[in-house]
Amino acid sequence: MPTVHRAHGLRFVIFTDDHRPAHVHVVSGGGEAKIALGVGGEPPKLVWVKGLGNADVRRAMAEIAGSQGMLRAAWVRIHGDFD
Repeated sequence: MPTVHRAHGLRFVIFTDDHRPAHVHVVSGGGEAKIALGVGGEPPKLVWVKGLGNADVRRAMAEIAGSQGMLRAAWVRIHGDFD
């Protein structure tokens, strides 16, 4: 489970055995959220959240929106392609 990014006390993880569509898991404390990376200029989308507060979810969404290029590149590095 490679941590590909850290910000605001959050870990952004891409699992090596995960599935498409491209997404990241955001982990903090005992909580986690799954957020799909935007495709073709689309913004990231919250898929589900368990145990993360609203403020952490907002921070995660903002961080992903500003770091999508790097996160897409990490997905490609781990999974071979983006689609």
